[in-house]
Amino acid sequence: MSKSNLKVKPTEKQSNLKIVDKNAVKTTKYSDINLNKWKEYNHVKTDTLWEFPTRLKEGGHSNEYHGNYIPQIAQQIYERYTKKDDIVLDLFFGSGTSGIEAINMNRRCIGVELKDDLAEAVSEKFTPKQLVTDVNIICADSASKLAKEKIKARLDIMGRKNAQLLMLHPPYDDIIKFSDKKEDLSNCATTEEFYDLFEKVAQNGYDLLEKGRFACLIIGDKYANSQHIPLGFECMARMNKIGFITKAIIIKDMQGNERAKGKTANLWRYRALAGGFYIFKHEYVMVFQKV
Repeated sequence: MSKSNLKVKPTEKQSNLKIVDKNAVKTTKYSDINLNKWKEYNHVKTDTLWEFPTRLKEGGHSNEYHGNYIPQIAQQIYERYTKKDDIVLDLFFGSGTSGIEAINMNRRCIGVELKDDLAEAVSEKFTPKQLVTDVNIICADSASKLAKEKIKARLDIMGRKNAQLLMLHPPYDDIIKFSDKKEDLSNCATTEEFYDLFEKVAQNGYDLLEKGRFACLIIGDKYANSQHIPLGFECMARMNKIGFITKAIIIKDMQGNERAKGKTANLWRYRALAGGFYIFKHEYVMVFQKV
């Protein structure tokens, strides 16, 4: 019998071996990250301390609007929790960071903005084509039924029943007044009223988000009446009350990302020493999932 006709019976160990295709793509249901090449994603953060030396100004971003979050947060969250062509829903659209980064990363975005003039100004950052196909700006109160219906209508036009990511960057209570509108969270008479109104916005977001997908809350705390007011953790509790589970609490260093703080640094240091408190140099990036 020739050697070519010999049949070798595989051992038990050999029969259990699986050939892994190094070029195969393995992803989660919510991300395009190829887990078979996970070592190539060093730029994607997986720890809970985020430090960015400066605010990104390239790619259509600017810092003319006080209170907008830095683009690097959107970049990190989008890559971790969305796929190309997914729809990001931002219920505090502001100066449009979420929409700009959606365009840059081949995602789509629906943004809700309360102020008419700001919504109109932000729309100029996008081309007429982008405003039809990729970014839709709705001027409405994010806590309202009307806003919810407008978002549903836009989702239908974009071919989806739900959004795939929820971004929430509310005012930090009354620290900065963004408008004179009573629906504005920065105009709430009390912090408890702020929490209640935030919960209504978050509930709309929860209802419009696809099951199994993620939400990101960007928020900081405040100091008032000689005490620390934990806005972030109370808003997290309201998110949990609605039905979200908490996946991460990330501490983001704000140094280098704030405007006009250098000139008053010594004054705030004096106040801290005199008042027994510490100066905020961080904010939270909290990640939730709808299960």
